[in-house]
Amino acid sequence: MMPVALASTSAVAYGISDYLGGVASRRARALRVVSISYPVSIALVAVAAVVAGGSPGLVGLAWGLASGVASGVAVWTFYVALSRGPMSVISPITAILAAAGPLAFGLAAGEQPGSVAMAGMAIALVATVLASMEGEHGSSVQHGRLTRHLLVLSVVSGLAFAAFFVLLAQVPAGQGLWPVAASRVGATVILLAAAVAAGESFRFSRRLIAIGVVIAVFDAVANGAFYFAAQSGMLALVSVIAALYPAFTVALAVTHGGERLRSVQMVGLALAAVAIVLLALA
Repeated sequence: MMPVALASTSAVAYGISDYLGGVASRRARALRVVSISYPVSIALVAVAAVVAGGSPGLVGLAWGLASGVASGVAVWTFYVALSRGPMSVISPITAILAAAGPLAFGLAAGEQPGSVAMAGMAIALVATVLASMEGEHGSSVQHGRLTRHLLVLSVVSGLAFAAFFVLLAQVPAGQGLWPVAASRVGATVILLAAAVAAGESFRFSRRLIAIGVVIAVFDAVANGAFYFAAQSGMLALVSVIAALYPAFTVALAVTHGGERLRSVQMVGLALAAVAIVLLALA
C-alpha cells in the first residue's frame, strides 16, 4: 500500500509541476523556465537529504547522476518536439514509452505482480495515453505535422523518461535522498547546456522566478516520492502509477486553466482512477 501511495503522490506532483511549467511557458520559452526550476530543485533536495540522513555511496550517487542525465535528455527532446509538432500525437507516444519501458524492465527482472495488479497496470497504460491526448487547442505550442525527425525525438524522449525511472530505481537502499540530489544535478547540467546552446536569456522577471520556485518544489516532491516508492515496491508497479501524471495535468488544466476536457481524456481520467484503486488493492 505504501509504494502505491508514494507513486500516486509522485504522479500528482509531476502533474502539478507539468501544468505549472505549461502555464509559465506561455510567457517564456520552456528552457528558460527549467533554467530556474531545476537549479532550485537541487537546493531543495539537498536540504531534504541533510534532514533525512542516510549514507550515500559512490554507486548510489552514480545511479542517481545517470538517471538525471536521462531525465535532462527526456525533457530537452520533449520540449523540442512539442515546439515543432502536434502535442496530440507527440505526448501519447512519449507517455506510453515512459510507462511501458520500466514495466517491461521490471517484469524481465523477475518481478511478479498478481493478476489484479497486472489488470491495474494494463488499465493505467491505456489511461496514460488517453489522458495525454490533447486537441488542437491544448496548452502547449502546437503546429506542423509529425515528421520522421519529430517521431525520433518523441521516441527518444519517451525512452529517456523510461530510463530515468529504471536508473533511479537501481539505487541501493539506505542512501537517503542524496542520489535524488545527484539526479537533479545531472538533469540540470543537461538542460542548462541546452539553454546556453539555444541562446536563451538568463534574465528573469520576478513572476517567472516565483513560478519556477513553485515548480521546483513539486518537482522535488515528485522525484523524492518516486525514489522511495521504487525503494519499497516493484518498479513495474510504481513506474506505471507515476507515469499517470498527465491525468493530473489535464485535471488542473480543466479546473484551473479553463480548458475543455475532450471525451477521450474523460475516459482516460476515469481509467486512471480505476487503475489506482486496483493497484492499491493488489
